[in-house]
Amino acid sequence: MNRLLRVAAALVGGAAIGLAFPPWGLWPAAIIGMALVVLAVGGLRFRWALLLGLFVGVVSFAINLSWIRVVGSDAWIALTVFSALPIAVACGVTTLVMRLRAWPWWVALVWVAVEAVRDRIPLGGWPWGRLGYSQADAPWLSLASLGGAVALTFAVAVTGSWLAWACYRWRDGSPGGAIITVATVVIVPVAALLIPLPTAGQTSGGPASATVAVVQGDVPNIGLGFADRSNRRAVLDNHVNKTIELAEAVSAGDEPQPEAVIWPENASDLDPLAQADAALQITRAARAIAAPILVGAVTTNPDDPNTALNVGIVWDPETGPGETYVKQHPVPFGEYVPARDFLTSVIGRFDLVPRDFVAGTEPGVLQVGPVQLGDIICFEVAYDDLVRETVLAGARMLAVQTNNATYTGLGQSEQQLAMARIRAVEHGRATTVAATNGISAIFAPDGTLIGSLPEQTAGWLVQELPLRDGLSVSDRIGYWPEVAAGLATLVLLVMGFRTRPGVFRA
Repeated sequence: MNRLLRVAAALVGGAAIGLAFPPWGLWPAAIIGMALVVLAVGGLRFRWALLLGLFVGVVSFAINLSWIRVVGSDAWIALTVFSALPIAVACGVTTLVMRLRAWPWWVALVWVAVEAVRDRIPLGGWPWGRLGYSQADAPWLSLASLGGAVALTFAVAVTGSWLAWACYRWRDGSPGGAIITVATVVIVPVAALLIPLPTAGQTSGGPASATVAVVQGDVPNIGLGFADRSNRRAVLDNHVNKTIELAEAVSAGDEPQPEAVIWPENASDLDPLAQADAALQITRAARAIAAPILVGAVTTNPDDPNTALNVGIVWDPETGPGETYVKQHPVPFGEYVPARDFLTSVIGRFDLVPRDFVAGTEPGVLQVGPVQLGDIICFEVAYDDLVRETVLAGARMLAVQTNNATYTGLGQSEQQLAMARIRAVEHGRATTVAATNGISAIFAPDGTLIGSLPEQTAGWLVQELPLRDGLSVSDRIGYWPEVAAGLATLVLLVMGFRTRPGVFRA
């Protein structure tokens, strides 16, 4: 390929990968995009592959992260370029391992390894936009039960790489590439469909099921206006009133009696542990529905009043606040500002984060009525280790509390919902998503969507859900596939560098 065609393939490939994610949801485009990227960088020297990889990453993440524009175009551009850097590295290493035999397998390992690093560093990592997160609607979603999002990334990367290999073989007049590619594209999804996924509850650790309600109260303003102080009372009142309406529907026989109720993140930005009026309102709602409520709230850090905690609080109708989960992974620049003194003096917009949120240290396993529930707050759903630790600590179902009001209508909610669906399959747990103004949803342990509420719609979902104790293969093997991919990549990298530049085994 000449240089112009390579650049075009990189740009189109990046765009295809970006469009594979919600809200566009063209999941096969990730495979095509991966094939185009491999075609673009194959046979190049390392530094040129890095440059093309940067093009791939910028285009892909410009599409994937378009929702961040509500914060500012500069933030969108900065986060896009930052997110693109690991893609550049992946493409650089890809061209090296393509000098080796059986390279489609090695390319897939490289992409898994690079994602493993960027999921963890810097500042705790940034997993948004992993290849695997584009595959929530793909026929091989069940692979998540074997290896989580890592398995889905590998499936996309290896299939796209074999597709590229077939193109090279077709160019050389050999039918072998087409045969292998067709076999890969057909066998992988068919094999995935044969993986059994759980649907029933288990009684070994408690009741086999429980009736759970998710309440979406809606908010008066969206975008950055959501954070305005004048909205805090309205948001709490919305969730209280909607819960009372649910109680009236239960009394009328229109809805079953829930045994646990889940409110979203930021349902009470008025600190209910310090403000008596907020606590009174929550107790009023809990008594009306006659069930404990998992309340998403912002509270003052008792160890440092100048900082805050993003928490889920179990609120009992009679005894009030009980067990609490503190968000373990606050969002850098969103919930805290690294090097605050310097950055706020340079970028005035960081004043929108008036105080830093402090990270919790314990998994979010809470007893909400009969449910031993795993609480995941907002962006935490993107982090493999954090969700897995919650399941290993005893969570029998998962609840994602989130506030996406800032990004209403921009696709961020759909992307987060896709991650929640993948988590349900990965861990074999019923999973609820409670959002302030959408999209709230309930997924069965096999990833089936049971019900949802659209954005900017107040309402509730009530469903009897299976409670499970069993661990999936993914739970048991943990991060070891990523460790293996990382070690293999180091070996392949050395082998690729030792192979004479220009050697390309198509």
